[in-house]
Order: sequence, then structure tokens, then C-alpha cells
Amino acid sequence: MIEFLASHSPLLFHWLVLSLLLFCIGLYGVLTRRNAIGILMSIELMLNAGALNFAIFNRLMSPEKIDGELMGIFIIVIAAAEAVIGMAIFVAVFQQRNSLDVTQMDTLKG
Repeated sequence: MIEFLASHSPLLFHWLVLSLLLFCIGLYGVLTRRNAIGILMSIELMLNAGALNFAIFNRLMSPEKIDGELMGIFIIVIAAAEAVIGMAIFVAVFQQRNSLDVTQMDTLKG
């Protein structure tokens, strides 16, 4: 098994399928979760799928440049900032309501 894995490197198709699976799992989590932290984690999964695509296409299309890796790092930084802001909002909401159920967060509806 180890010899098989060492002799076969994944192709573009395999990486794209992995990225698509990560994105679909994240999308499923966003659409089905009622807990705000679960939704935040699903969004992080979708962002990581995008960062993986940037790294894959950069490596396969122009390996001498680092544009794809830079975009991947930029996405990771944006995801970290989004997580910090989201968690701060969720902490404030939890202090007022003692729940993070997004179906109960409807006070801004008017």
C-alpha cells in the first residue's frame, strides 16, 4: 500500500475532487446547522477549499511563481479574522440569550 501511494502522485482531478468535497461538506453544514459556531466552522471549511484550489492551480500551472500560495495565505488570514469577529459576536449574543441557535436570532427583523 505504501509503495502504491509513493509511486502515484495525485493529479489535478484528484485535488479538484477533494476541494469540491470540502466545499460541499461546508455548504451542507451552512445550510443544515442551527448552531452559530457550527455554521462558522462550515464557512471555514469552504474557505479552505478555495485556498486549496489556489495552491493546486499555482503548483500545476506556474510552479515558479508564488501567487497561488500568497492567495492561500491571504484566505487563511481572512478566515482567521472572520473567526475572531464571529466568535466575539457569538459571545455577546450568548451572554444575552444563553443560546446560539440561529433560528432564534430574529430581533433585527423589525
